Amino acid sequence: MLTLPDFNITNKWILDQRGTKNAVDPNKPYAFLVEKERQANGKIEDVTTIFLTNKECPFRCLMCDLWKNTTDDTIDVGAIPKQIEFALKNLPSTKHIKLYNSGNFFDSTAIPLKDHNAIASLLHGFETVLVENHPKLTDRRILEFRDKLNTDLQLAIGLETTHPEVLPKLNKQMSLMDFSKSVNMLKTHDILCRAFILLRPPFLSEEEGVEWAKKSIDFAFDCGVECCAVIPTRSGNGALNILETNGLFHSPNLASLEHVQEYGISLDKGRVFADLWDLEHFSECTDCLDQRKVRMDEMNLKQEILDPIFCSCSD
Repeated sequence: MLTLPDFNITNKWILDQRGTKNAVDPNKPYAFLVEKERQANGKIEDVTTIFLTNKECPFRCLMCDLWKNTTDDTIDVGAIPKQIEFALKNLPSTKHIKLYNSGNFFDSTAIPLKDHNAIASLLHGFETVLVENHPKLTDRRILEFRDKLNTDLQLAIGLETTHPEVLPKLNKQMSLMDFSKSVNMLKTHDILCRAFILLRPPFLSEEEGVEWAKKSIDFAFDCGVECCAVIPTRSGNGALNILETNGLFHSPNLASLEHVQEYGISLDKGRVFADLWDLEHFSECTDCLDQRKVRMDEMNLKQEILDPIFCSCSD
């Protein structure tokens, strides 16, 4: 493990490294799309994903770049339902929906509680609704929202890593016990969970990054999550750029993501997805990138390990 320099990783230090936010409209989501995803029942179906615009997350995680598309203040009551309605009018209908809000759905400064009824009304008819949340915000509000929905609510929770030294340095302000208790509470109420897991967070070598991503998948499934999404760690948020300059961070390579995806699928304990956004950032070869992306996408959908892609860039 790489040695941390003298500077302290605090909220202030992380904020001081940032650039400017993107211009966003509080009445529109900053992005929305439909993509295919394998469901827990094994079916491959279209899923609507809406990236909501709202107040920045209060947890200043070291690796996060989602703050770029957030507001500084709580948005008006009624704005989030308007955003959802706008996206749904401009997308084909699907059975499943994800609401990603660059933070925590049950942070009332981001998603006003007064909007829950209107949001639930807009989501009637979907078979599954997935939202993201921090373990420390796991409380009865989740159950109350699920009851308003009257459909299958699922939660995505950032585990990130189980490395005992790295997790505290991510400034996520949670412990593995917090994660485990959150998943257990949700399982008790028949709410499925997925875990976000980082591949090679700061302070780890390539080999350590792979090893601890695999250990983190093991931990997440042992806790009772149904799905793991493996996200290769990217620079570009300010703080990671400084760590990269100091030799304390480097993005993982594509082969490592392939390896961890294969490992997770081989466990056959639940769905394991590799995040394929911006894959060119992690590849040093343009000749095989497209083929490898297609292969990984197929493995996400089929949850089967497919034949590897051979290229002159590899041994």
